[in-house]
Amino acid sequence: MNISFDWLKEYVDIEDMTPQELDDLLTFSGLEVDSMEKVETIKGGLEHVVIAQVLTCEPHPDSDHLHLTTVNVGGERPLNIVCGAPNVAAGQKVVCAQIGTKIYTSDTEYYEIKKGKLRGAVSEGMLCAADELQLGTDHAGIMVLPDDAPVGMPAKEYFHVKDDCLLEVAITANRMDAISHIGVARDVVAVRNTREGKNLKIKWPEVESGEWKVESDKQIKVTVEDPDLCPRYTGITLRGVKVGESPEWLQNRLRTVGLRPINNVVDVTNFVMMEVGQPLHAFDADKIEGGHVIVKRLPQGTKFVTLDSVERTLDARDLMICNEKEGMCIAGVFGGQKSGVTNDTRNIFLESACFNPVSIRKTSQRHVLKTDASYRYERGCDPNITEWALRRAVKLILEMAGGEICGSLVDIYPKPIEPAVVEINFRRIFDLIGKEIPLEAVRTALTSLNIKIAREDAEGMTLRVPTMKCDVTRECDIVEEIMRIYGYNNITFDERLNSCLSYGSKPNPLKLKNAVSDYLTDNGFCEIMNNSLTKSEYYDNNPDYPADKCIQIINPLSKELNVMRQTLLYSGLECVARNINYKIHDQKLYEFGRAYYKSENSENQELPVTKRFIEAQHVNLFISGKTMPENWKIAPSDTDFFYLKAYLTNILHRMRVNMSRIELCPTQLHCYAEGMDLVVRDNKKLLGSMGRLSREVLKRMDIKQEVYYADLNWDLLLKLYPNKEVQYEEVPKFPEVRRDLALILDKKVTFAAVEQTARNAEKRLLKDVSLFDVYEGKGITEGFKSYAVSFILQDKDKTLNDKQIEATMSKIQKALETQLGAKIRG
Repeated sequence: MNISFDWLKEYVDIEDMTPQELDDLLTFSGLEVDSMEKVETIKGGLEHVVIAQVLTCEPHPDSDHLHLTTVNVGGERPLNIVCGAPNVAAGQKVVCAQIGTKIYTSDTEYYEIKKGKLRGAVSEGMLCAADELQLGTDHAGIMVLPDDAPVGMPAKEYFHVKDDCLLEVAITANRMDAISHIGVARDVVAVRNTREGKNLKIKWPEVESGEWKVESDKQIKVTVEDPDLCPRYTGITLRGVKVGESPEWLQNRLRTVGLRPINNVVDVTNFVMMEVGQPLHAFDADKIEGGHVIVKRLPQGTKFVTLDSVERTLDARDLMICNEKEGMCIAGVFGGQKSGVTNDTRNIFLESACFNPVSIRKTSQRHVLKTDASYRYERGCDPNITEWALRRAVKLILEMAGGEICGSLVDIYPKPIEPAVVEINFRRIFDLIGKEIPLEAVRTALTSLNIKIAREDAEGMTLRVPTMKCDVTRECDIVEEIMRIYGYNNITFDERLNSCLSYGSKPNPLKLKNAVSDYLTDNGFCEIMNNSLTKSEYYDNNPDYPADKCIQIINPLSKELNVMRQTLLYSGLECVARNINYKIHDQKLYEFGRAYYKSENSENQELPVTKRFIEAQHVNLFISGKTMPENWKIAPSDTDFFYLKAYLTNILHRMRVNMSRIELCPTQLHCYAEGMDLVVRDNKKLLGSMGRLSREVLKRMDIKQEVYYADLNWDLLLKLYPNKEVQYEEVPKFPEVRRDLALILDKKVTFAAVEQTARNAEKRLLKDVSLFDVYEGKGITEGFKSYAVSFILQDKDKTLNDKQIEATMSKIQKALETQLGAKIRG
């Protein structure tokens, strides 16, 4: 929220403070200032713009609408300026933008006035219209000033353009009380009174007094059909107003905080909102059909056109401000196109209401409408400030637009909300603070925040918390209020250091995660981190991750973030696709993250949440493109399945996983064109999968190159990590022996099956099995292939002799022939 330093001075005496000092005060009292910048009421501050006089004005010989003028700007010589305005004439006092002036067309875009030629005539500046300098909306011609306007005077001085300092304050969801200038001023008063011993008070502005109890036939009637969604509705009818431009001071105030002036009535509602934090809305009373405002919900699917000319489809849960025929405004969010105040409006109905914050937030999210009003309402407005804000707005409107009050004040407040009563005990609050602070400081902090002390004795207090602080309901909340005002920095700590010995769990998950991350990063992988929220479209008709397993978000921020991800696959592919769009085709990525899905018992409400939903940690790898950058010596090759498998195998080795416990099987997942599943032999649990992703998956993500993907269940992998420390063995004293077999096998038989069969046949002497050649073609029957496999044998206690070697190899060969149908290639 934007806070004007100059505007803030109207409510609290801070003449002795600099903007930086105010920044520090707010930040260290719980209102963090994100940024601070110097601003002008008019963007650019009208630099290089002066008051000038047109000396001569002649038609341009080569144009039917341009004029050649000489203009006195108070300098050494008149300037030659080509002007296209139809109302330019000699003798006029005008506003001239000299060379170097920046004319802003938006907050960030501008064009600079330069010396140039128009139809062959030299032009050394520009005579400006009101809208070009943000001094009005008129663009029919240049601004013509009174005859007494002093030539040469800077326009900044003539139009009273002031410098100010704008502080952008980050308002957390629980600080609705500080979402206005008076709210911030209240914190300033509390802090300075408590810490500096001052006696500052809020300077409350004047409001329109009077009872407003005389009813009239011409006043607008109000009915609230849903008081749960609208606890309080206050309104008043004004007739005979004259809608026009706001006075300069009001326009400047709004521009400073980033609001665009519209007209005097609408500007007053925005001004009061920024002043006290209560949104207001003004209706054209003549457009309220039947002279009756009804606060209710409309049927599902009702069409409604908002102020931005967009037709929206209403939800049956949206609260609406209606007349007797149709909706006029989405309550607390956005006005309608038909009922707004225009320059032709003569009678208005002014609304100041309190709406249910949950209802407003959901409506705002459904229609993707974030407005200044919804920002405040969804945080919880003070129900007991509505009448004050209404009276403040009425006073300003009567001063600026005239008119008169018609009828009585409408104030529908069936269940008045009383201040919360909180009991505090001095001993407990000092224990929470960690230090005994002066009771006078406690009293000053509380009373400066408008928290009334109803009772006080030696043990504690009874407090009445104003309704503007809807989150302060407990003793600990009071301690937080005292602490931020007293100052966390003023709490001293004991210099003693107490510690205890603790033993971490083994294995250390963080240490292992860092070890794997370091390995992948050292090998050229980049770590990615993605949102756990994703879009449900990825799981529609998905055989691997069915949509009914998705955990839906009750109040999603958007359709793109409406479910929790079941897998890290799609968010990782979004990164791959984005990198390809940025011409990064060779990629190696990895991500540690969590996947979420429903368990088989998710519908059993009696079970705890941890039994109904599953949250699992995974690590994913994505490889695409070439294996290495181009170089002059080695031609880079495309990534493939075995390139990915090598990294995955090394991860398992680093995790000290006994590979004999892992079985490689053809994958059951449809997202792969070809791949393998890693299954734990002991319990048949799926440890992970790896392979080449299918074209259907890649096409869905708009990826046109091959992507190899691996997924490991990190939680299960941690369980496979051995608890025993590594024990080093001395280097074997006896040599190892290698024997090779050329096997003819069915194409469907994998090397993993060959290795496992061999290891099952000889568990003591067989040290290693490796595949060093694969052949298909001439001499090999169709449907078969030839594997050249090496076997390493070793006995730790003695040297193997030929008889032992032959017996062992015969046993392995027989197992391969019997179980896999292998034949020895001649």
